[in-house]
Amino acid sequence: MKVVAIGADISNNDVSVSKSLVENIEKDIPKLIDLGAKRAALTNVTGDDVVISAFCEDDLLETVNRGIADILRANAESLGDLAGVSDDPSKAGEGLSYAEASLNDDGYQDAIIMAFDTYGGEGFVKDVANSAIEAASGMKSVIDVSDRIGSRTDIPGVGYVSENDTDDPVVVVSVKDLEQIAVVAGAMIGAALGCKNTYLVKRHTPCNVLPGSVLVSVTAFMNGNMIDLSIPFENKTRILG
Repeated sequence: MKVVAIGADISNNDVSVSKSLVENIEKDIPKLIDLGAKRAALTNVTGDDVVISAFCEDDLLETVNRGIADILRANAESLGDLAGVSDDPSKAGEGLSYAEASLNDDGYQDAIIMAFDTYGGEGFVKDVANSAIEAASGMKSVIDVSDRIGSRTDIPGVGYVSENDTDDPVVVVSVKDLEQIAVVAGAMIGAALGCKNTYLVKRHTPCNVLPGSVLVSVTAFMNGNMIDLSIPFENKTRILG
């Protein structure tokens, strides 16, 4: 069993995602269930980027990935990142962002999805995303962590993207204990926010920050239910007294 997440900039502007784009994508999510995905959702909406995530059996990975790409393509206001995908790795450009991680085959499936966005393609976003990956790696309740940003260019069932050009990476972590979601997500958020000019935002927040910054949204995808973790994290970290 896998959890996969594919992100893309398919908005008609560089700052936000329209309400209609969100609604249209959500209407198409059941198509992934028809393809065999166990669960699927539009998990992250960050700046002008969207992320569709799904749980699926290993042998359906390519089918579900193609289904996600098809939904993004069918609803795109602008080809954006879709234009960078190629069957030839040498011709691939800035394209879809991809992350996958293994899940337990029995019981409930729980994952954390982090999505990043920049306004001007700030290169340090890779370091921010990789800091979150490193924070989650090796934690006792973590089942699997997606590959480091820049180390993978293939999207099974979809094609290739450039190794160095993605400025809106996606990170996925699978967790085996529901109560540890907060622990793992807290470590990842802390690692990301410790980097320069990085800001945690609520799902579907426009890119209202000074250029030269990175936005990060964090969602828990638990047995198919999606929770925006920015809200409880904000409440949890309020200084009392």
